[in-house]
Amino acid sequence: MYLNTFAQGSSPLDMTATDEFRSLLQSATDLGIPHAPGVPYRSCNIVLRQQRFHFLEWGAADAPVIVLLHGGHQSAHSWDLVSLHLAQKYRVLALDQRGHGDSEWSRDVSYGNHEMALDAEAFIQAMGLVKPLVMGHSMGGRNSMLMTKRDPSKLRALVLVDIGPELSGRGREVIQGFVMANEEFDNLEHFVANVRKYDPYRSREHIERTVKYNMLERADGKYVSKCDSNPRRLGIVRGQGAQENISLEDAGAFDLPVLIVRGENSNILTADAADRFRDALPRGTLITVPNCGHNVHGQNTKGFIAGIEGFLAANS
Repeated sequence: MYLNTFAQGSSPLDMTATDEFRSLLQSATDLGIPHAPGVPYRSCNIVLRQQRFHFLEWGAADAPVIVLLHGGHQSAHSWDLVSLHLAQKYRVLALDQRGHGDSEWSRDVSYGNHEMALDAEAFIQAMGLVKPLVMGHSMGGRNSMLMTKRDPSKLRALVLVDIGPELSGRGREVIQGFVMANEEFDNLEHFVANVRKYDPYRSREHIERTVKYNMLERADGKYVSKCDSNPRRLGIVRGQGAQENISLEDAGAFDLPVLIVRGENSNILTADAADRFRDALPRGTLITVPNCGHNVHGQNTKGFIAGIEGFLAANS
């Protein structure tokens, strides 16, 4: 049984009348994040590459477009506070990537970054978007980089959140360890307690408000991860071969504005690796957001928004 609300068919669902939206507005108020309560917000489904994908659409239909790609073992809802704020000026499209959130699981268990990048390209084309700005966190950032590697002319600009060609092996181990240890629970309180230990930056109230997007209730009453947790799911783990990976040399051909956003205490993207990535980019900029780790936009949402707003305004 799903714990959250989302569109069940081809017709979009207005989310602004739900308890979930009211909870989100309360979180935004608690955190001091500027927002417009009357912003359009819809849950939608679309079929891409013979698979059903769920996405969240925010803001006015004629506003400049931003496409958001979430990190591994997360969902489009990981961007909710950011989307709520950005929807005052932009049309925000946050995609649940295959095997995540409320999108369909892959029938052939294909979860490489290459396949996910093809999904994102298909989404952009199906939505009729012309040179959108794409923002990706972690796994979503890798998928964004693969799209850019194939054809940078199709994107207006790129925001990469705590990701780059060179990642910390120790940091990847920590994340994978957390994911593997949080697949099944007898009650949600156990999961909330584990998240609080793993993520000391977010309040208990915020974690409790978002847990519905990470877990579902199985027929036997246990709570399990909403993500397809088959061992073949790659997430942040590097795939094999050139089509799955990005090098600093590849980044040298990214002829578009790129903003790298690093969390000050990130265990994934070290300061040195971020510097090398910025230097390899023809039009790269690097900012570091304080008081957060790898999940920059969720752990210091106000700092993240402040860091990206100038770049968005200049490239939308």
